[in-house]
Amino acid sequence: MSDRHVRRDGADYAQAFADLLPTGEAWSREPASALMQLVRGQAEIWGSTVDARAGDLIEIESDPRFTLELLGEWERAYGLPSPCIPVVQTVPERRQALVNRIREQGGQSRAFFIGVAASLGYAITITEYTAFQFGLSSFGGRRGRLNPGAMRFCWTVRVTGQRLTRFRFGASSFGRDPFLSIRRAEDLECLFRRIKPAHTQLFFDYAGPAPTVTTERFSFGASTFGGDPLLRLTQA
Repeated sequence: MSDRHVRRDGADYAQAFADLLPTGEAWSREPASALMQLVRGQAEIWGSTVDARAGDLIEIESDPRFTLELLGEWERAYGLPSPCIPVVQTVPERRQALVNRIREQGGQSRAFFIGVAASLGYAITITEYTAFQFGLSSFGGRRGRLNPGAMRFCWTVRVTGQRLTRFRFGASSFGRDPFLSIRRAEDLECLFRRIKPAHTQLFFDYAGPAPTVTTERFSFGASTFGGDPLLRLTQA
C-alpha cells in the first residue's frame, strides 16, 4: 500500500488541543461552552490554513510535473530557464523543461543528439569525419579525402528546415507574438554547444539536400517526334 498524506481539518485540531487542556470544573468540554468555542476558532487557523498549505507543498509543489508556486525554486535548483531558449515559455513548457532536465542522462552518441533535437522540434542529420590514413584510407570519394588529423574531432549538424513558431491561442498574446516567426535554430545551436564533448568542434549546416535530377531520353517506339524532347531533365 502506497503512503498517502493525511490532511487534518479544524475539528481534528480542536480535538487535539482540547485533549491537552487541564481537567476540572473550570475546563468544560461542552461544545457550547465559551472555552470550546475559543478552541475551535483557534484550531480553524491550523486546519484551513497551516495544514492545507503544508498539504499543498507535500502533494503538489514537491512534484515537478505539477508545481506552480515553487516552480521558480525548482528552476533555480536545476539552472533553468535555459539561456538557450530565447522566447518566453508558458508554465506547461517550463514544467516540461524542468522534467526533461531532471530526467536528462547525457550522452555522446548520434542517437542522443538526434533525440535532443527532436525534443525541440527539429529533424537533423549528423556527419562525422575521419582523418586520412595511409594503408587504411583510399583515394577518391568522401572517405578518401586528405583530411588532416584534427578533422576527427569535427562534426556537422545539418538542420532540416527552419524553426517555425506559430501563434497559439491560450499561450500567445495579441500585439506581442507574431502569427508566424521563421528563424534559425538558435536554441538548438546554443544547447548543442553547451552539451557537446568539449574536445570537439561543431558546425551547423542549413543547406537543404541536393535536388534529385532524373533524366528521360527520347526512346524510339515510345516517344513521338515533335511531341517529346530528345532529352528531359526533371528535378524532384
